[in-house]
Order: sequence, then C-alpha cells, then structure tokens
Amino acid sequence: MKDIVIVGAGIVGCSIARELSRYNLNVTVIDKNQDVSEGISKANSGIIHGGYNEKKGTLKAKLNLEGNKIIDSLSEELEFPFKRNGSLVLAFNEEEFKKLKTLKSNGESLGIEELELLEKGEVLDLEENINCDVVGALHVKNSGIVSPYEMTLAFAENACENGVEFLLNHVVTDIKNNGDSYTLIIKDKDPIEAKIVINAAGLGGAFLNNLVSETKYEIEGVKGEYCLLDKIAGGLCKKTLFQVPSELSKGVLVTPTVDGNLLIGPNAAPSEVGDIKTTRKGIDEIIDKSKITMEKIPFDRVLNTFSGIRPKVKTKDFIIEEAKDAKNFINVIGIDSPGLTCAPAIANYVINIIKDKIKLDKKSNFKAHRTKMIRMSELNIEEKNKLIAENPAYGKMICKCEFVTEGEIIDSIRRPLGARTLDGVKRRTRATMGGCQGIGCMIPISAIISKELGIDISQVNKDRENSSVVGFKED
Repeated sequence: MKDIVIVGAGIVGCSIARELSRYNLNVTVIDKNQDVSEGISKANSGIIHGGYNEKKGTLKAKLNLEGNKIIDSLSEELEFPFKRNGSLVLAFNEEEFKKLKTLKSNGESLGIEELELLEKGEVLDLEENINCDVVGALHVKNSGIVSPYEMTLAFAENACENGVEFLLNHVVTDIKNNGDSYTLIIKDKDPIEAKIVINAAGLGGAFLNNLVSETKYEIEGVKGEYCLLDKIAGGLCKKTLFQVPSELSKGVLVTPTVDGNLLIGPNAAPSEVGDIKTTRKGIDEIIDKSKITMEKIPFDRVLNTFSGIRPKVKTKDFIIEEAKDAKNFINVIGIDSPGLTCAPAIANYVINIIKDKIKLDKKSNFKAHRTKMIRMSELNIEEKNKLIAENPAYGKMICKCEFVTEGEIIDSIRRPLGARTLDGVKRRTRATMGGCQGIGCMIPISAIISKELGIDISQVNKDRENSSVVGFKED
C-alpha cells in the first residue's frame, strides 16, 4: 500500500513529488510515457509569467504570484537554468496602448510591483529590432525564461534522490474506490493501491476524475504551434516580446530561450487530445503574426517546428481540490498557462490540502540540493582538460552541433531517472538539438544507449514504445 500515488510526471506532478519527498512518506509517481516531461511540459513557451493578465480572486492569479517569487531560489537549489530577462507587452496602436494601462492596473491590484509603461523611444532603446511602428509597451520586469523540460527533470531527479518511486510506462485504465484506499488498474501490469491519489495527469485528468466522481469534467485540447530558430537568430531580442493578449491566449510571442535560441509562437487552435502534428496553416499563422512584432526574423534559420496542447476547462481556472464524493482523491487538473510558473506554488497548495489527511513527518536527511549535469560546452579549457584526464569519455565528441560528448550522454543515462530513449538523452544533454537535428549523431547516441542498457540497438526508441530509431528490414 502506497501512502500517495501521483498520476502524471509533468512539471506539476514532479513539483508535487519533490515537495512530498521532504516527508517520511511512501510516494510513487506513475506516468504512461517512457520518461518524465513527455507531455504538456516538454512543449510550451518556457515563460515564467509576471501574472499581470490573471483575474483577481482566481487560483491562477494567486499561484502565479507565489510561483514567480520562489523560482529564483528553486533554480539555485536544483540547478536548472533560469533568466529573469523581463518581458514587453507591445502596443501598435492607441487602442492597444489603452489596454496596456488596464493590464498594468490589473497587475498592480494583484500585488505585482514590477510593471512600467514605456513610450515608443524607451521601447526601442531596450529592443532595437522591434518594428518601429510600435506605440509603447508594458515592461514586466519580473518575467523570466526557463527550459520547461529541464525544470521538470530537476524536480523529478531531486524527488527520486529523496526516495520517491517513479513508475514510467504505466497506463492507468481504471480506478477502484475501496472506501479507505484506491486501487489503480494498470495496463499489462500489477495494480497499485494507495491511500491518497493525486490526479496531475494533464490532458488525461478529466478521464481519471470521471472514473471515481459523479462530478464530471471535460478537458478541451488547445494546440499551440511553434518555430524554433537557431542560436544565430537567438540574439535578435533580449526580452520576451508579447503582443496584447486575447481571451483565448497570451498571443504569439518572440523570445530568446535559456539555451540561446529564438522561439516564436504559439497560436491557439482547438485540437483533439494527442494531436501534436504541426500544420502549414498554423506555422504560416505564427510567422505572419510574429512579423507584427519584428519584421526581420530570419526564418531561413528555423531548426524545427513543434506543437503542444494546453488542457482547457470550462471554469477557465485551475481545479485543485479533493473530489467532493471521492475522499482522498485530489484533482490538480485544467493546468494550462501559467501552469509552468505556478507549479511550485501548486505543490505547496496541494500539501495544504493533504496535511490533515496524512501525517507529514519531515525527514532529517532531506537533500534539498540537486547537482546538474556537466555541460562540456560551458567549461573553460582547464576544466575540460581536467575532466578528460579523469574520464576520457568526456573527450569524445558525439554531437558536433551542440558540443555534447560521450561522457555527458553516459551520465544522462546513469543519473537518477536516467534517459531510456533518444529524446530522453536529447532533453538532458541537448544532443540532436543543433543544426543537423540528429542526422550526424542519432546512431552513435543509440549505440551508447544500447550498450548502457544492455539492449539491442533496434530496441532503442526515439520517445515511446515501438518508435525504434534503428530498424532492420527482414529479407
């Protein structure tokens, strides 16, 4: 019997797991995917939002503010990259500039102090590549950028180091309410019994709730498509550049990433859950809209396009509560934007919900600090030579575009919650993320995974089951 089972290994589930790992509890995280951060958390803008756009009295407003304030200390403790680069919400006519004043007033009513209205000249002094027909901007100084999957990995690894069990490739097909516990039925695996279930299943959150509760929810998938440009384009702006938001989304943004690329997107289109295909129509839409912000974006430097799906619920706010007719079943669903920013605060909120349901006895040996992976590209010559002398694998280059070595790839596999797929290595090391997009290193990386895991190279998957990187044609 588990004390707590968390369903979902995205940023929300892993944040909750890390917070629960402070206590002497038997906690398990399960996820249908082969790795953490395989769903919503790997395909979003990576923005730590200022919170000016949220509605007063909502969980989104409350948790955005709280999450934003603690991200600095968390990035130091867990060593994931974070830059408080600030953002500009741009107005290109007087009507939009009036909306900026409303946004500023709304933000200040929520307790956000780092907001400033800028005139045209002040905007162009900060970002010279913005279109010169800009009228003004709202400067959101507390905004920032992270790598969403690295942030998720940091929480997950630290939770794992502190005793949380992760069961990946576990698909929940049914949940039985036993009165004082729950039995989770897992496809092709043994069932799991838990005193408390935390439903952080993202796009699958409504399905799990509806298995145990008469209060039914629906989740609408809203797809957002992106263009990722290379590091040559990454210097076009320093701040995250927004347009005036609409009811449906915060709009198409142009932003640097923490790794030095340029990211453009997303649009917002209703989508079937699981449909992450990009479309010509969608990519053209974000290209056209981004030109309102900046005309001279070098789209010949696009490395990749991708999409992610946001889980929208009818309440337009997060649903974080115990199901009214299912004791100890805690829903954490409808976590769309600004869910990434809110995730650490959501974890604290959930702890407050369960603190009267189970004894929370703090560990004396909790390890708060997590050491990030070695990145050879970030080391100086002396540091590189010392490391190579200790382990020659760090001197063998595998991904020439991103300067990732064999030693880094092996480390990514051997770490807590180590990579088991090509994409798992990619998210931990940046291998295959460069100009050739894996053409030059996909096979060597697969060979290393094969050797480290003791499996045939044909069994190495890109991301999910039956997505073999290397196939052999039978005669």
